[in-house]
Amino acid sequence: MNERECTVELGLRRDLKRFSKWLSRLGFTPGTSGNLSVRLDSERLLVTPTGVSKGLIKASDMVIVDLDGRLIAGARKVTSEISMHLAVYRHRADIHAVVHSHPPIATAFACSGRALNEPLCQEAVMTVGRVPLAPYATTGTDEVAASMRPFLTDHETILLANHGVVSYGKTLLDAFMKMETVEHLAQVGLVAHQLGTAQPLGVDQIDRLQSARSKYVHNAQEMYLSPRQEGRDADRLEKATAGTPISAPM
Repeated sequence: MNERECTVELGLRRDLKRFSKWLSRLGFTPGTSGNLSVRLDSERLLVTPTGVSKGLIKASDMVIVDLDGRLIAGARKVTSEISMHLAVYRHRADIHAVVHSHPPIATAFACSGRALNEPLCQEAVMTVGRVPLAPYATTGTDEVAASMRPFLTDHETILLANHGVVSYGKTLLDAFMKMETVEHLAQVGLVAHQLGTAQPLGVDQIDRLQSARSKYVHNAQEMYLSPRQEGRDADRLEKATAGTPISAPM
């Protein structure tokens, strides 16, 4: 491995540690739950291992697997949910990072058999769009990958019935922000229906927002989705939140 490859791998290990800790602080990965991965190159993935708290994970804990999920390097074991990640990477060549976690309100929707497919607020249309619900599948088996497959082309966030949420994007920052957004939309949906007067957006309103979204996505890709910019933004956020507890959603 040359010096540049070593530098890239070290940076990705640190990013996996950083985003794992943020998910833990948000209350999205209780215990040892949840897992994250990123493309290391065209043939390998860097993945969080099984059985490690995301709040305590270290850069050296990460494992390297091939595109069949076989362990190539690392002292720890590969997550039993690696098939979920592999399904995304195999189906979407444009995707470079996957996040799986259990944000409480979004997971409650998944446990209630309810997709997040009601366009209640503009942000839903402008960001992740409709979030489908994949049918129930036993965790740690290939059933999970099969349940996700019909939704992989047209969506980048998926609820997993009685399980949790998976999000994916061009970078870890991208996938992480989508996970945050899904939980926010779940909270909005829950409260709107508790109030009893939820008013979904109309067809004309959605059409106009879709047009605005195309411009937003283009600008976001230019500004945030380069690895160099992602690193700078992540560093800024880490410094801004250092020592400040992040409360889990109510």
